Amino acid sequence: MHHPSHSKTLRRTACLSAALFAAAIPLAHADAANYPSKPVRVIVGFSAGGPTDVVARAFADFAARSLGKPFVIDNKPGANTILAAEAVASAPADGYTLLVGATNHTMIPALYSARVKFDSVRSFVPLCTVAVSPTVLVVGPSMKTPTLAAFLQQVKAEPGKRTYATPGTGSSGHFASEQFTRLTGTRMNHIPYKGAAQVVTDLMGGQVDSSFATLGSVLPQIQAGKLTALAVASPQRSSLLPQVPTFEEAGVKGYRADIWYGLLAPAGTPPEVVATLQKTAQAFAQAPSTQEKLKGLGMESQSVCGSAFGDQLQREVQSYTQLARELDIKAE
Repeated sequence: MHHPSHSKTLRRTACLSAALFAAAIPLAHADAANYPSKPVRVIVGFSAGGPTDVVARAFADFAARSLGKPFVIDNKPGANTILAAEAVASAPADGYTLLVGATNHTMIPALYSARVKFDSVRSFVPLCTVAVSPTVLVVGPSMKTPTLAAFLQQVKAEPGKRTYATPGTGSSGHFASEQFTRLTGTRMNHIPYKGAAQVVTDLMGGQVDSSFATLGSVLPQIQAGKLTALAVASPQRSSLLPQVPTFEEAGVKGYRADIWYGLLAPAGTPPEVVATLQKTAQAFAQAPSTQEKLKGLGMESQSVCGSAFGDQLQREVQSYTQLARELDIKAE
């Protein structure tokens, strides 16, 4: 026999779960609105002390002061930043795990597509770039070329004989150099190293001729007159090297190789959390103390956010993938 009180209980339970469900929705929103309510983990794919780490730590200090909760740096170097990106891509999308990435984030698909369990663009929400380091073509004492025109003349006169050093095969310096030789129709000999420090030493010692280096890694040597900067691969001259022309000004049209540093969150992070983080990242980039700190690293502050940053990531992935395929660049 069907008991009337039974159906009443069922109805009451259904109403209760519906009410609880309805209450939970604003609760999730309230949680996002109270963000952050606990420490935030900021993952960096490089060891402590490198440029990406220094930018990440400066941001973490600023964000902790602005938002009132600790932003804790977690260095996860290895596999060309894949380990760090993987950790963030697979983290809960709640804004409590962030990635501070750099340009090589968009090189991952070009070099490791078969090995990677995430998508450099779709697995993340692009928050904002916070800094940019221009790439600069520097020559050591073995190249007596004071200008880019003189450098090109000498390289063209001796195809395949002149050398360019990079911090490794598949590094941003490698891609920047290959883009340049293709654009200028030149041939040079690639000497890959295991990092930027050794490149600078051998460049000053005359063992290698040239390098497409991030400005921060060679600024002290340029200022000391030990290396000569021929051109900057940015749309405008760098305020740190106002006397050095851009490639565009020096006659190589359409050549750009900026290194960006920026923040990404796991795909699906709530819009309110994304908005809070973007506002914080923009304020960080605009702060005079940030600009002062970046200057010392050979960087300038930059704030490209949201879909504009997303479009940039997409463009870079396509161009690096195409370049790697055409030149048969594979990661070591």
